[in-house]
Amino acid sequence: MGGAVSTTEPREEVTERRLHPVTPLRRAWAPVAVLVGWAVHDPDQAQRQLTRLTTTTLLIGLAVLIPAAALYGFLTWWFTHFAVTDTELRIRTGLLFRRTAHIRLERVQAIDVTQPLLARVAGVAKLKLDVIGTDKKDELAFLGADEARALRAELLARAAGFAPETAHEVGEAPSRQLLRVPPGVLAVSLLLTGATWGTLVAAVVVPTLLWLATHNLWTVLATALPLLGAAGASSVGRFVGEYDWTVAESPDGLRIDHGLLDRAHETVPPGRVQTVRIVEPLLWRGRGWVRVELDVAGSSNSVLLPVAPREIAESVVARVLPGVTVPARSSLSRPPRRSWRCRPLWWRGYGLVVTDAVFAARHGLLRRSLALVPHAKVQSVRLTQGPWQRVWRVADVRVDTGANKTVTARLRDADEAARLLHAQAERSRTGRRDARPDRWMA
Repeated sequence: MGGAVSTTEPREEVTERRLHPVTPLRRAWAPVAVLVGWAVHDPDQAQRQLTRLTTTTLLIGLAVLIPAAALYGFLTWWFTHFAVTDTELRIRTGLLFRRTAHIRLERVQAIDVTQPLLARVAGVAKLKLDVIGTDKKDELAFLGADEARALRAELLARAAGFAPETAHEVGEAPSRQLLRVPPGVLAVSLLLTGATWGTLVAAVVVPTLLWLATHNLWTVLATALPLLGAAGASSVGRFVGEYDWTVAESPDGLRIDHGLLDRAHETVPPGRVQTVRIVEPLLWRGRGWVRVELDVAGSSNSVLLPVAPREIAESVVARVLPGVTVPARSSLSRPPRRSWRCRPLWWRGYGLVVTDAVFAARHGLLRRSLALVPHAKVQSVRLTQGPWQRVWRVADVRVDTGANKTVTARLRDADEAARLLHAQAERSRTGRRDARPDRWMA
């Protein structure tokens, strides 16, 4: 009789690590935030409760709350671990209910390092991971600034296929700066943006009219504060967030650094860009400036260039979409003249051109936007035609991308739209067949 032979596979050694010791200070605010949220939600009740408290009771409450918050922060830090294996990043969290996230490295498409203002002072950073198939970013907050950059480089190296024993020695891939947006240019571009002045005018005019109509201070404040916040977000907020915008080229994609208070270090992952939009506001045209926006599958990164000369922007787009040349304005074909009955005046802002590399559709009169979709990124193509469009023999052709976004060529001649539908389906099949694999450092 043959004896049974048992084999034991060697177990992978995994070394778990903790976050930076400053992390408990950040997490200790959670209980305090709950009390503040309750006070803001019901200020009258909070005020009544506070007036009932004596000085002794208040001091006792603080003596209990502060150690409890500190203990909560310490325990959540103590029970949070992460580890890097040959194939995945594991994040284990949970004080009462345990949760372990297994993030497979081949599904990681972007790793960003961000430093809020206080984190920069403390010398720590937050690591955010964009993973295919998830809407929410997993993160490690906080790590030492140097440790965060080293871990990012190691994860990218492992995802690129480097051997585990050498991945930590690869280091961050070298980069070459392509451009930097001067703060003065950014400030002028915001002043020349219609949204900035529109929200500012609304923040002044609407509360004034409400005061004249109601003479109710609370109604005016309830309206004015959100409008002022929107005006600040569209001007000051954007300036602070897009300050010192720098784009650099590296083997793992285009790296973007920006931020005045909160510093962000992001990466545009190679091969994952689904759509590039070149936006041209009305008041920017005299200076030849454009804004470049992105749709990246499974990622929240949406801006490539906040403002740049068109020639420079087109050269950066060519690096994001290899082999793609931005079509000239003269190559865009307008809808037939009869389509004005479907969209009076605005029909002049529509345009379309299909090259061997991209499906390019333009829309907008005051704020022009040219969307470029590589054929390999088109997931589906549709023809839609409403009753009024059927009367005038025009139709819309819509292409859907892997970022769950749609680019539409509007008001095309019905026969042209039918031909375009079938031709685009064939171009997409050919493009996906010949496309390069989406790999880090490919």
